[in-house]
Amino acid sequence: MKYIKLATSFNFGEVVSVIIASALLPFLPETPIQLLVEGLLYDFGQLTLPFDHVDKESLQHPKTFSIKSLKNFMFFMGPLSSAFDMLVFASLWFIFQIRDVATFQTIWFSYSITSNLVGMHIIRTAKLPFVQSNAHKAVYISSSLLIFVGILVPFTGLGALIGLVPIELKYIAMIFVITLLYCFVAIFAKKVYIKKYGEWI
Repeated sequence: MKYIKLATSFNFGEVVSVIIASALLPFLPETPIQLLVEGLLYDFGQLTLPFDHVDKESLQHPKTFSIKSLKNFMFFMGPLSSAFDMLVFASLWFIFQIRDVATFQTIWFSYSITSNLVGMHIIRTAKLPFVQSNAHKAVYISSSLLIFVGILVPFTGLGALIGLVPIELKYIAMIFVITLLYCFVAIFAKKVYIKKYGEWI
């Protein structure tokens, strides 16, 4: 359920972001090959979820697979991640005034991987992550490693092969600042969701 809800909410949010950005920008926010590589790296980060700890509260009652629950989660958390994608787009276009296609695509590529893998820790538990509920060390290692890879890829030959370019330190800092902001908002949104629907994962 962790994997399914993570995948559907983030993928739904990203689809919305691509549609909106493609309509507003004079270029694609990411190319198809960049989206595929990004998704592959993110999925590698999720491969350790079967080893993750499960909160005791989640084991007190039997769980059933509910399409309605999945739909509620997707339509609640998906647009939230999309809203932060829009914040990134607006920052790049209006604040940093980036018009270079490769630079724009590279920043969103690295941001998407970073925010999704950090967001995974928010979504994996109904509790406060890192404080009230800790992930398995394999989840911590894989997510940290893949975030590093997501930032590093644009500086490699693979990055050049798929149209990415090295980016300045200020853009990397922006990626982490907006990701941190997303975490705080997502934690608050989680409380609202649990209060409304009486469940999380």
